[in-house]
Amino acid sequence: MRAAILTLSDKGSRGERVDESGPALAAWLAERGVRTVHAHVIPDEFDQIVDVLTGWADRDVADLILTTGGTGVSPRDVTPEATMQVTERLIPGLGELMRLKSLEITPMAALSRAVAGIRKQSLIINLPGSPRGAVENLQAVWPTVGHAVEKIRGGQDDCGGKFHHDRHPRQP
Repeated sequence: MRAAILTLSDKGSRGERVDESGPALAAWLAERGVRTVHAHVIPDEFDQIVDVLTGWADRDVADLILTTGGTGVSPRDVTPEATMQVTERLIPGLGELMRLKSLEITPMAALSRAVAGIRKQSLIINLPGSPRGAVENLQAVWPTVGHAVEKIRGGQDDCGGKFHHDRHPRQP
């Protein structure tokens, strides 16, 4: 699987802050055999986010596109809106799962507006801006990512073939 990581940070884009989230995600992905083919830092600018996400997806740069940062409630946090502008189909369950898992760690997870969706043959997932939060949120959805990418790219495997629908024995 090929991944691209887009860090949204005004300070990072100006060189006033070192991006730690992008490298943390790339290292985590590498441990799982995923190659990061692009990693960029840009400011929290709606049009720039749209341009990069659109370009990467339309040129089939990566199977998985991760954003880190800009998912909160600050006025400059526009990553979810830019992602919704770009995606052709949303996958609400991924954002819901990330928030659910994160709420076990911090009540601030309720403020996350992260979304996930599909453009062309790329899965796009918004992650928080902190290195720890980004990795924790990716871990939360990771069991679904491989299958999602496979299906998005035209895989014909049955969804039920990999998982047991009946995890509990039936009661008489």
